Amino acid sequence: MKVFKFGGASVKTAKAVRNVKSILDEYCDEDLFVVVSAMGKTTNAMENIVSALYDRDYKQFCLLVEDRKAFHLDIMHELFEDFSHPIFDEVASIFQTLIDQKEERLVENYDFQYDQIVSLGELLSTKIIAAYLSLHRNDICWKDARSFIRTDNHYRNAEIDWAKTHTLIDSELNSNRSKVLITQGFIGHTEEGFTTTLGREGSDFTAGIIAYCTNAESVTIWKDVPGMLNADPKWFENTVKLDKISFREAIELAYYGASVIHPKTIKPLQNKNIPLFIKSFLSPQSEGTIIQHSTENDELVPSFIFKINQVLLSITPKDFSFVVEENLSQIFKKLSLAGGHINVMQNSAVSFSVCLDIDNFGLNKLIDLLSDEYDVKYNDNLELVTIRHYDQKTIERVTRNREILMEQKTRQTVRIVMRNLEKD
Repeated sequence: MKVFKFGGASVKTAKAVRNVKSILDEYCDEDLFVVVSAMGKTTNAMENIVSALYDRDYKQFCLLVEDRKAFHLDIMHELFEDFSHPIFDEVASIFQTLIDQKEERLVENYDFQYDQIVSLGELLSTKIIAAYLSLHRNDICWKDARSFIRTDNHYRNAEIDWAKTHTLIDSELNSNRSKVLITQGFIGHTEEGFTTTLGREGSDFTAGIIAYCTNAESVTIWKDVPGMLNADPKWFENTVKLDKISFREAIELAYYGASVIHPKTIKPLQNKNIPLFIKSFLSPQSEGTIIQHSTENDELVPSFIFKINQVLLSITPKDFSFVVEENLSQIFKKLSLAGGHINVMQNSAVSFSVCLDIDNFGLNKLIDLLSDEYDVKYNDNLELVTIRHYDQKTIERVTRNREILMEQKTRQTVRIVMRNLEKD
């Protein structure tokens, strides 16, 4: 069996969905487990829907729901000639469930509600795609990932119960005779039956989980780029495709924020030596990138990972005591409670600095949690660049017209937190 993963960009229009069918047709003799993300920018839209619901802005909530409904219906009207096809009722039912949320008592746990709503994007896309493929093939089977991806109840970033998930996937495969299984990325379920999500971009991770549990021959992630590049073309010119890299290098790049692969995806594949291909859905015949057990190519080309909207916090004890292990333990706990994701950290005798991903809600919560015992200063709207296999020229290239606020170097990696002076 091979595992394929198609992201939101690969299914954002009716034309794109037809292209997915064409790619799958090229593998008509293969057993495939196909993981699909929400269509286009639906996950972002669903996040806005959750925010409007919690803001009790029901007018905006209804407008956003209707917008997503129209988006999906437009795609369906292009894909299905028969508007009485059962898929139209299925999709209408999902959106009715969503619109009914404004009449329900608001759940206090925001992250729980987030998972119940945002996960609908994946259910919509996979139902539509499976129904469309079934018009042309009789070997398609839609599977609900919540029936076999078992997690804990850490909503929005759930941890996998590997043993139970393995058992459930085995059961699904033993009861199935279809050659092509279509399922959702990003989502799972708790023992109690509640929907969870695996973190943003978690669809890659779903593909890795399935591959590990099925001993898959390979995983292919279909992207809108020709393979894994040494930098995001949105931020850097003259990017270079990496033809082959090792699992270890891929883990490093993913950990530092390379957007092509979800950080958790690589490890289960490495553990079973399952090769991972990054290929272009725009040019499916091209070679792409292969990530495998070992390669001599890792250090030939510098790689750049660029992150925006970073927050740099400086945390100082109010009693001017030294920052020791007890302080750090306390700070880390509060960072976790606020939902901050640490990218770079550095401490001196009397202060601790940390660069992190955190939204405004989380930032305000964190400052609240820390303010009794610590003075907290912060800079926002910063940039973080990570360079693997750097030299001085590459550092100078990325820091031009930037003010450096923090820098860390190892033999292979440099990380720089900076402010873009051209924006000031």
